[in-house]
Amino acid sequence: MMNQQTSPPDTPITLENVSVDVVIFTLRSRDLQVCLVRRDCAPFKDDWALPGGGVRVDEPLERAALRILHAKTGVRDLYLQQLFTFGDPGRDPRRRVISVTYFALISSERIATNHLDGDSETVGWHSVYALPRLAFDHAEIIQYALVRLRNKIQYSAAAFELMPEEFTLRELHDAYMVILNDYTLDKANFRKKIREANILEPASGYRETGGRPARLYRFRRDAQPEIKARRFFP
Repeated sequence: MMNQQTSPPDTPITLENVSVDVVIFTLRSRDLQVCLVRRDCAPFKDDWALPGGGVRVDEPLERAALRILHAKTGVRDLYLQQLFTFGDPGRDPRRRVISVTYFALISSERIATNHLDGDSETVGWHSVYALPRLAFDHAEIIQYALVRLRNKIQYSAAAFELMPEEFTLRELHDAYMVILNDYTLDKANFRKKIREANILEPASGYRETGGRPARLYRFRRDAQPEIKARRFFP
């Protein structure tokens, strides 16, 4: 009788044809950036790719995404939402692989705290407006996530997940302009919409700006991150 090969007891069994890929956005240096990993093997050796991996047979998809996030960033409690399922038969030249994608948001403050500056040759933060050569269909995935993010911040407070704990209204306005890639966003109308949403509260200090000190604000903890009653920017 032929011996049946089995995996070692401690080796997680993954689904060969299902993967999870995560688009991790952050705001740094007045730029919207995404976390990428350089591939060290074929196919697409030396190209950049989204953090991802196989799904274990015993775990829900979101838990797989959170596991991959923690392995790549060391952070467990990120804003995470399912994005889309990509399943073109030719997206992976080796075999048919269906990717369930998610997007996550992290502030640059938390990147610095967790030493995620991405200075190594294998992990890096790249501008979404100047991406390197990407593996598989990951350029398409990032563009899809960017459209979703832009839509989302116009009717929710998701953008606050990209902000530091305390910020000025000018810094928040700048963040929206960077994400939307729209530097004509009216400042007065923006501030009016944000105040009407009632999702901010004053912090205890001011930011020195070289002129008049700017009041610091923070996101109200009792405010809902999803505010669908009103679009911020009609």
